[in-house]
Amino acid sequence: MEGTESRSDASSSVVADWSLVFWTLCSVILPVLITLWCSFQRSRRQVLIRDIFRKSKHDWHYTDLFGQPSYCCVCAQHILQGAFCNCCGLRVSEGCLKKADQLFLCKEIMMRSDGGAHVSMPHHWIRGNVPLCSCCMICKQQCGTQPKLCDYRCVWCQYTVHDECMMDCLKTEECTFGEFRDLIIPPYYLSTINQIRKDKRTNYEKVVPYCRKHWMPVIILANTRSGNNMGETLLGEFKILLNPVQVFDLSKIAPAKALQLCTLLPCNAVRVLVCGGDGTVGWVLDAIDEMKIKGQERYIPQVAILPLGTGNDLSNTLGWGAGYAGEVPVEQILRNVMEADGIKLDRWKVQVTNKGYYNLRKPKVFTMNNYFSIGPDALMALNFHAHREKTPSLFSSRIINKAVYFFYGTKDCLVQECKDLNKKVELELDGERIELPNLEGIIVLNIGYWGGGCRLWEGMGDEPYPLARHDDGLLEVVGVHGSFHCAQIQVKLANPVRLGQAHTVRAM
Repeated sequence: MEGTESRSDASSSVVADWSLVFWTLCSVILPVLITLWCSFQRSRRQVLIRDIFRKSKHDWHYTDLFGQPSYCCVCAQHILQGAFCNCCGLRVSEGCLKKADQLFLCKEIMMRSDGGAHVSMPHHWIRGNVPLCSCCMICKQQCGTQPKLCDYRCVWCQYTVHDECMMDCLKTEECTFGEFRDLIIPPYYLSTINQIRKDKRTNYEKVVPYCRKHWMPVIILANTRSGNNMGETLLGEFKILLNPVQVFDLSKIAPAKALQLCTLLPCNAVRVLVCGGDGTVGWVLDAIDEMKIKGQERYIPQVAILPLGTGNDLSNTLGWGAGYAGEVPVEQILRNVMEADGIKLDRWKVQVTNKGYYNLRKPKVFTMNNYFSIGPDALMALNFHAHREKTPSLFSSRIINKAVYFFYGTKDCLVQECKDLNKKVELELDGERIELPNLEGIIVLNIGYWGGGCRLWEGMGDEPYPLARHDDGLLEVVGVHGSFHCAQIQVKLANPVRLGQAHTVRAM
């Protein structure tokens, strides 16, 4: 009996051990299988969503969390995540995306041709998710106050109407394009121009609104990589207010190609809003120079700036501010562009020639808008540019960018790579040689601001020197003793070494 009992105890312990192993494996493998299944389903869903985005005429973008209370335009349910159209403002849940893509038309950048010339178009109404604090165009009361999908908004004029105020006549009423009618390129204008070009004619003058006196269409050029990476958000906001054909992402299309739209618009009336840093502005100005070379002088636009870069010295000089962080509504930015007066900006050619009697290389020619320097600040800018090109994902805000500049400036204070520059360089201003004191850097200024908002030529402001101007045909030339001296000048603890003003500067 004892032997039988011992064998039964042994077998029961074996069963218990295997049972423990089985349930342990289940507790480990089951969560892994569930995770893999969820991952597979998610990736499959993402592929389907991307396929809808690719084939759609809407400019869909997916978000995990809407910034304000939102309701699906198909099922009318409250949604926290889903897709939204950057052009017409539709918002849908993930499950209703395909149906919404089939049911609702997006903004048409060009009207469908039916053989006739159009001079107007009806409203394009979208229901629900109207802007906060918007008022009904009929009763003048606030819209969008109810916690549900309600009220209408026209995607062109941005007028809003209550559900109960919406009448049949409004659905066929002519759209006026609202407050920004003088900035918008109407779809019917582009369709008429397209028909004229097919007929090999160029008489655009009689096309509405070409012949309207105050029409000044604006073209938006945004660099999504500039400064604090706000370009992506601004592209969507401008597409909502304007015709999407007027809004360009410079990471996808070059300025020279985007500016060809000017040739379809009135001469000397177009305004370009550059959303980016000083480098982006220089890129656009170079593209405008190319238009002059092609003989398109009469289509040259005026340039406005929305400063998204790190330094923004050119924007600051021209009165567009030291930096934009979303504090001003996009509507106010467009009003500023409409009301702005034109001013002139000196632009200079910088020619770099290699030394030597038997030099057969062509000299390199660059265009200078802001300033040109030899020394520590040029070295900092070069290191910053190389670092950003290598790892662009790290440079996502102005604070990080300035921290990188500070790092390279501190490094130069210790290493002093540009020491004794005065012994290596000879300087001539308007043909007259200048005796250089002990320097590490020479800076040639075209504009008043330098280094992210510093008035370099004026320095501490304790000495009577004429103010630097951007339209006087003169360059200001200063010297610095090193990176630490540059930092002192920026906080107004030191003056630069003023070397003079000139029409031509030569460094050898």
